Amino acid sequence: MSSQNAVIFGCEGLRLSGAEKSFFGDAKPWGFILFARNLDTPNQIRTLCADLRECVGRDAPILIDQEGGRVQRLRAPQWREWLPPLDQMAAIANPADQRRAMALRYRMIAHELRDLGIDVNCAPMLDVPTPDAHDIIMNRCYGDNPDTVAEMGRAVSEGLLAGGVLPIIKHIPGHGRANLDSHHDLPHVDASADDLRNIDFKPFRHLSDLPMAMTAHIVYTAMDAQNCATLSPIMIDAIRNDMGFDGLLMSDDLSMKALSGTFAQRTAGAINAGCDVILHCNGQHGEMDQIMTEVPALSGKPLARANAALAMRHAPEPFDLAMAEESFSALL
Repeated sequence: MSSQNAVIFGCEGLRLSGAEKSFFGDAKPWGFILFARNLDTPNQIRTLCADLRECVGRDAPILIDQEGGRVQRLRAPQWREWLPPLDQMAAIANPADQRRAMALRYRMIAHELRDLGIDVNCAPMLDVPTPDAHDIIMNRCYGDNPDTVAEMGRAVSEGLLAGGVLPIIKHIPGHGRANLDSHHDLPHVDASADDLRNIDFKPFRHLSDLPMAMTAHIVYTAMDAQNCATLSPIMIDAIRNDMGFDGLLMSDDLSMKALSGTFAQRTAGAINAGCDVILHCNGQHGEMDQIMTEVPALSGKPLARANAALAMRHAPEPFDLAMAEESFSALL
């Protein structure tokens, strides 16, 4: 296998420049992530995915945020528009039907993604919201109690995996109490350690068998008042030992303004805290150059986790899209 480094990068536009091809060929990121700026037509996306993989000489994972609703990179008219997850939950009364609808929704999303060459989705979102949760989180959630969130998160994961798409649980260890948007500010959560363990951590504990997780840029003051989870050895120890998650742990996007310091410092901090892989999304070369000064090659346990995650990729199971659409519409 060709060498690979502990980073996931974004790219700037609809197609790769010569400079990007050269950079990615040298940087050898483990994977890539796509955003709306990278997406136009199905054939353009397929070509971009193929070109990204050609740069690194292997079948690198390609990620996207396709939750549906507020966070949805593929949009109408070429792709289906989805209700926000919490709105979908509210539209269905019966818990068994809620679960079935969630699994169908993400099986259809997986069908769309695999058709384009995308094989990782940044979902399910296992955050348990409180009434004052920031709007950036609220209607993306699946319910307001940890058992419902865990059950629906499992349905999301089953739908994605059946479609040959790897799920990423997020935002571990829980973003539901934050009343600030970590894209712009650093949230502090003052809940007790017992409340965190009994509520926020619970869905992640139930889904700790899944292959990948993404950290939260949040300070949990009862456990580590100095560092957000992404940069906290204490919180990452809780993720590994309290929640029992031994899959590939990636940071949330290092370019978010919740973090401070240079990109080299952010990278070193996340790796030293225990993240296996760094995520950087905006495709800006100066930032990526800084990150590469501190990114290690994947080796040892992080490499084993990365390989175990990719081993869960498989061809999609047989699927009748028309029947799924009919069943989904009936549930709503």
